[in-house]
Amino acid sequence: MATTRKQVALVVGASRGIGRQVAIDLAKNGYAVVVAAKSSSDASKVHPFPPDPNSPQSTISTVEREIREAGGEATAVTADTRDFASVQQMVHQTVAIYGKLDVVVYNSGAIWWASVEKTPMKRFQLMQRVNVEGLYGTVQAALPQFEKNNWVGRIIVVSPPIYSRFFRGKTAYAMGKVSMSILTKGLAMDWEREGKRDMAITSIWPATAIQSAATETGAGENAHDLRRPTIYSDAILAMLRAPVAQVNGCLELDEDFLRKTGVTDFDQYNLVPEAKPRRIMPAAFPDLTVKEQADEGKRMDSTKLRAKM
Repeated sequence: MATTRKQVALVVGASRGIGRQVAIDLAKNGYAVVVAAKSSSDASKVHPFPPDPNSPQSTISTVEREIREAGGEATAVTADTRDFASVQQMVHQTVAIYGKLDVVVYNSGAIWWASVEKTPMKRFQLMQRVNVEGLYGTVQAALPQFEKNNWVGRIIVVSPPIYSRFFRGKTAYAMGKVSMSILTKGLAMDWEREGKRDMAITSIWPATAIQSAATETGAGENAHDLRRPTIYSDAILAMLRAPVAQVNGCLELDEDFLRKTGVTDFDQYNLVPEAKPRRIMPAAFPDLTVKEQADEGKRMDSTKLRAKM
C-alpha cells in the first residue's frame, strides 16, 4: 500500500467532459485523484494529445496522463457502475493505491430525454442502474472508508434541485436524478442525527448549459448558450472548502453557489466571449421542509426488527 499526504479524491465518471475537468482541477489544487470510468485506452498512442475532451478518444487513461504530465498525482481505475462488485473493487483499489479516501465525486450518468411512451424499458433500466444504483453502490462501498477516517469526508453528487418543471418531457430520466438528490437529503439527515459533524454530502447541477459530450450531440444548445466546465469544477472545489454545516444536504447550482462565495465574474466561463448564456434553471426552488420536520414519531429500524426474528 502506498500512502499520500494529499487528500484523495475518487472521481467516478471522469473520462471526458465535466468529470474530466473536475479530475484535472482537483489535481491542480493538490488532490491525489483516482480517475474512474469504463473507458480506458493506451494513452501513449493517442495523437494529437491531449484529445478532444468531449470525444471518445478521451478516456480515464488520457486523463491520468494529462494530470501526470502537468505535475499532478492521478491513477486511472476501470469501473462499471452498473456492477456493484466492480464498484467495490474501484474503492478497494483507491485505498490500496493511496491508503485512504477523503472525497467522492459521483459524475457517472446515463441520459435519455423523452416521454414515458418513448422511453424503452431497457433505456429506463440503464438509467436506474447507472444513475441511482451506481451512486448508491458507490456510497455503500465508500462508507467503511470514511468510518476508518473517523467520519471525516465529503461526497459530491451530480443531481438537481427538486422541482416539478424538471420532470417535464423526461420523466424516466428525472425519476433517477431526483432519486440521487433524495439520497443527498436523506444521508445528510442521517449524519446529522448520528453526530457525524465532519461528513457532508452535497448535490450540484448546472444553472446554465455546460459544454460536454451531451451538449455537443443533440441537446440543442448553441455555443453562445454554453459555459466551460471549469465553472463546475470551481464550484465543487468551493464546496469542498466550505464548512460542513453550509453544504451538507444542500442541492446547489454551480453559479448560485459560487455567488455565495463572492464570485461575480461569470463571463470568464463563457464558451463564446461576450456571450450571454441563457439560464436553464429557475431562480428559486421550493422549500422541501415541513412544519413537522423534527417530529420523527416512532422511528423504525428494519435491521433491529430483522434481528429479533
